[in-house]
Amino acid sequence: MHFSLSALAAALSSATVYTSTCDAFVAPTHIRGVPSFVSPDRKDWKAIEGSKRKRHLLSIVNGDVAESLDADAGSTGLAEVLSDALNDGLLDSSEEDASAKEEPFKLILEDVPPASYEVTSTPTAPGGSGMVHTLTVHLGAPGHPEPIVIQTGKIGRQASAAVTLTRGESVLYATASRDKDTRDIDFLPLSVEHQERFSSAGMTSGAFNKRDGRPAEHEILVCRLIDRPLRPLIADGWRHETQLLSWILSYDGLRTCDPLAVTASAAALWLSDVPLLKPVAAAMVGYIDGQLVLNPTLEQMKHSRLNLTVAGTKDAVLMIEGAADFLPESLMVEAVTFGHDAIKVQCAGLEELGKVAGKPKKYDTIKPPAEGLKEEMYDMFASKVDEIFDSDLGKEEQSAAISELSETVMKAFEEKYPDDKSDIKSSLKDLMCSRMFAKAKAKGTRIDGRKLNEVRVIDSEAGLFPRVHGSALFTRGQTQVVATATLGDSGMRQKIDRISGMEEKRFYLQYSFPPSCVGETGRVGAPGRREVGHGNLAERALIPTLPSEEEFPYSIRVESLVTESNGSSSMASVCGGCLALMDAGVPIKSPIAGIAMGMLLGDKHGVSDENAVIVSDILGTEDALGTMDFKVAGNKEGITTFQLDIKCEGLTLDIMKKALEQAKEGRLHILGEMEKALKEPRPELPRTVPKILTMKIPEDSIGKIIGPGGRQIRALIEDFGLENIDVEEDGTVQISGFDRQQMEKAQELITLLTSPLGGGKGRGDKTPKAAYIGPEPEEGKVYTGKITGVHEFGVFVEFMPGAEDGSTPGLEGLCHVSELHVERVRNCEGFMKAMNTETIEVQYIGKNNKGKHSLSRKAVLESKLGVSRKPNESGGVKKISAPKDPPSQEMSKDEVDVIAKAIEGVAEL
Repeated sequence: MHFSLSALAAALSSATVYTSTCDAFVAPTHIRGVPSFVSPDRKDWKAIEGSKRKRHLLSIVNGDVAESLDADAGSTGLAEVLSDALNDGLLDSSEEDASAKEEPFKLILEDVPPASYEVTSTPTAPGGSGMVHTLTVHLGAPGHPEPIVIQTGKIGRQASAAVTLTRGESVLYATASRDKDTRDIDFLPLSVEHQERFSSAGMTSGAFNKRDGRPAEHEILVCRLIDRPLRPLIADGWRHETQLLSWILSYDGLRTCDPLAVTASAAALWLSDVPLLKPVAAAMVGYIDGQLVLNPTLEQMKHSRLNLTVAGTKDAVLMIEGAADFLPESLMVEAVTFGHDAIKVQCAGLEELGKVAGKPKKYDTIKPPAEGLKEEMYDMFASKVDEIFDSDLGKEEQSAAISELSETVMKAFEEKYPDDKSDIKSSLKDLMCSRMFAKAKAKGTRIDGRKLNEVRVIDSEAGLFPRVHGSALFTRGQTQVVATATLGDSGMRQKIDRISGMEEKRFYLQYSFPPSCVGETGRVGAPGRREVGHGNLAERALIPTLPSEEEFPYSIRVESLVTESNGSSSMASVCGGCLALMDAGVPIKSPIAGIAMGMLLGDKHGVSDENAVIVSDILGTEDALGTMDFKVAGNKEGITTFQLDIKCEGLTLDIMKKALEQAKEGRLHILGEMEKALKEPRPELPRTVPKILTMKIPEDSIGKIIGPGGRQIRALIEDFGLENIDVEEDGTVQISGFDRQQMEKAQELITLLTSPLGGGKGRGDKTPKAAYIGPEPEEGKVYTGKITGVHEFGVFVEFMPGAEDGSTPGLEGLCHVSELHVERVRNCEGFMKAMNTETIEVQYIGKNNKGKHSLSRKAVLESKLGVSRKPNESGGVKKISAPKDPPSQEMSKDEVDVIAKAIEGVAEL
């Protein structure tokens, strides 16, 4: 008797078990995809079960097979089981794995018109009282056929400026506004808000009041993308409260709108009277099949080794944000150049749009610097600044000296310039910037005595805390972080609701910057925007080095607590987080380190030139007084993430190349220092980590594990003392706990509940489980069924009863979440709880492509609303238009109330 491998894999409830006392094996390539027994120790590959397990697994497929197996005692595993079965002719190895049949992704880029732009004006403003100006930009990049269309004069005419930006079927709306009066402050009062409206994708917020609320983490990151390239280009001395707002009004789901949000807000600011010096635009770059792609689609990004967002003017780059899969520095420069080419054509178009639609820039409220103040400042205090910078003081001593100098300066000038306090402070800052640059340029040393490319002393330690899964202390000079790693099952994933759908993050890093780390007091609570941004940067740095979920099924959370700060705590979080992962036994591909680079200029208001000085591992003072903060992380071979922020008018590509080369030198040094604490991941997981057992069940049996309202799965967890049982839509089940024997008992019970043969009663016993006996369901007929299971992807319903004496079961089908209601249901479990019913009316819509029975409550509701359906070729149904005279049948008031309460799901329930 022969069995195909796919049939065996489907029938076996074999498991992937991670323990701290046993090892693993890799299944041969010809049985790829079949579950295997593995553990975190990658040095000794052993089996964790004996021949009894071997006989039991194959007996599930057919009891007769067990009679042909060798009953020798001793250790064996699934790989040996399958190998022996193949040798004995019990299995057919000729069947190819389904995944092997899938064709590899092929990058196909459509031809597009050449790069160009056009500005048109029409008298079509609402009410006929104005002009509507439209800029149409063709980027000229293959694969991006849709032009970018920026329009102003039609919407939001009371703002200082408002634009809509359209690409394909995605539409963004952005405004720029300012207060009439200035503020008596010494900084630019700019705020940025961005919102992805759920209605843009035809959805509603899952909140109880169905209203889009506070910004989500990804919206905060977009706000930072908008702010960072625009802030340095607003004229010095601008003190009007300025606000940039942007919304996604329509989303086609094809490409991300993040770079569009930057361009739209920059366009609004450029057309307003706020003195933005130059137009700004942004672009995204991917690297797919060895080719750079401009603004790639979401599908293309799944295969991209690069995710790069670039913003700048037509002259230089202002901001870079990106993640890469160990790519070399040379390719990073090429990608930035490629993205900047697209930015140039957009900026050229914005310049033309500004000529016809822009307002005159308001410079009259910007107070010019007090005449002679800068020169007097230099003459009186240049030597004092040099004395402080040449003393090689520590952070506290230097801060005290600068504070004392600041007080002396104010006393010296406040009588002569009583109305120019902010100018006095600005002039002192400019003096310190210029003297810092002069020292570095002339002597090749910095304000703490280090050479330009020298990294501060590094001290690192792993395994600090006994009960934590992984921990590390990383100290670089006066910057220090405590990093911890926590491992869990798939239920520990971070879930993020976005307009592109629910996103589940298996790995996430959370960064905290308490005021005590800089010796201050302040607010402690929800993370601020800076903390969100720094955490995301460190998270992206570590993602490429993580093992795949197939290799290591744990969800991973890293926390970075900054305990001391004097420059680049985000890059310290990368180093500390990597050590914590290694201490937890996570089999990472290679260690990752990060470094922050700075740039000093003689004139911080210009574009970087050949006189720029690049410094490695910047201090807090160098960050505050310098003109660049360029963070780069990666391993010895390539880059995993990078971020650029500048305070001048742009960064040339030659200076960027120099900074990347110097950053690699520093990164290699830091990796060498980290190896002194921990050279490679621990060989075993800590005893405090729960074991994970992964198994596969038929998709149509998921409801049997969940049970009505989740009662069955909760009973399994409680009865066997488990940590959790998590069931995926594809039938993957993760069992987590600390007692392996109890986990295996739970697995055996799940096997019994879901196996078509009832799991068997012993060797050779293949008594089949009772099957449904009765009439076949009629396609298109409405049935009232009993709810047998609720899951996030749908509801299992017994829609045709079994025998009255219980000898045969009823017929069960799945009502997918997309077929539960005429509106999109965001939370299936919350929706069904709000329904508060044990039965529902469903229409049988045929079998799906896997031969399983499919049901639709949506079709029932549509028929009541006068919308009919007809069968389609795939065995399901498709909706057709409603008749001109719909029937007058209406839903009951109770049903309407239930729908109004439950639509879109209530997460709080």
